[in-house]
Amino acid sequence: MRFTEVSLPGLYVVELERIEDERGFFARTWCEEEFERLGLVGNIAQANTGFSKKRGTLRGMHYQVSPHEEVKLVRCIRGAVFDVAVDLRSSSPTYKHWFGVELNEENQTMLYIPSGFAHGYQTLVENSELYYQTSQSFFAESARGVRFDDAAFGIRWPLEVQVISEKDRSWPAFNS
Repeated sequence: MRFTEVSLPGLYVVELERIEDERGFFARTWCEEEFERLGLVGNIAQANTGFSKKRGTLRGMHYQVSPHEEVKLVRCIRGAVFDVAVDLRSSSPTYKHWFGVELNEENQTMLYIPSGFAHGYQTLVENSELYYQTSQSFFAESARGVRFDDAAFGIRWPLEVQVISEKDRSWPAFNS
């Protein structure tokens, strides 16, 4: 795997190193040792998948608070999504900044999202599916969110939102 730290400290784009032959390819998508060597969280507590039927579906922006803060490793296994992480760490020099990247079944790129970030995504094509691993199980009492369209972040989504849950549409305005 190739790890590239992006403009927000602790946030990494992870690319697969494919070993190809006449059968196709093989690539490692997880290696605890490689993650820990970079000082990243190397444990997985839960794996999830999310499927969206319609182009323009938006899910997010979600995170968990202490004591259940989570790290995520996100990969699009079908279709394509615009994946976004927002830095909510008040002591960070990139506090309230966001980063977005296209994840799709062809580029097979992953996004490593450290704790202290909100995460969400918008489907770019119909029938898109994400697979993601988390360092913490889901705890409803620690689940939080911020608005996908909050002016505090200024996220530029590539498409008009076609489908969004009432819960995600109703998160309160962010108070720093």
